[in-house]
Amino acid sequence: MQKNGMQTDEISTQLKRIRGQLDGVIKMYDDERMCVDIAHQIAAVRNSLGRVARDLLTDEAVRCSKERKPEQLQGILKELFRY
Repeated sequence: MQKNGMQTDEISTQLKRIRGQLDGVIKMYDDERMCVDIAHQIAAVRNSLGRVARDLLTDEAVRCSKERKPEQLQGILKELFRY
C-alpha cells in the first residue's frame, strides 16, 4: 500500500525499529547503565524520529507540488526545514 508516495510498510518498519531502540533505552535505564550511554541512545532515537518526519514531509511536499497546492507546500516546507 502506498500513502503519499511512500510505502506504508517502509514507514511502519522504521517506526518499529525506533520502538525497539526506545525499548533498549528503557532497559538501559532499568539496568542503571551509565547516563552518557543512555543519553547517546536517546539522541539516536531522536535522530531516527527526525528522519521519519523528514521522509513523510518530503513526500507530502512532492505530492503538493504535483497537485499545484502552493499554500500547503509552503507550510510543509517550513516544517521540513525545522528537521
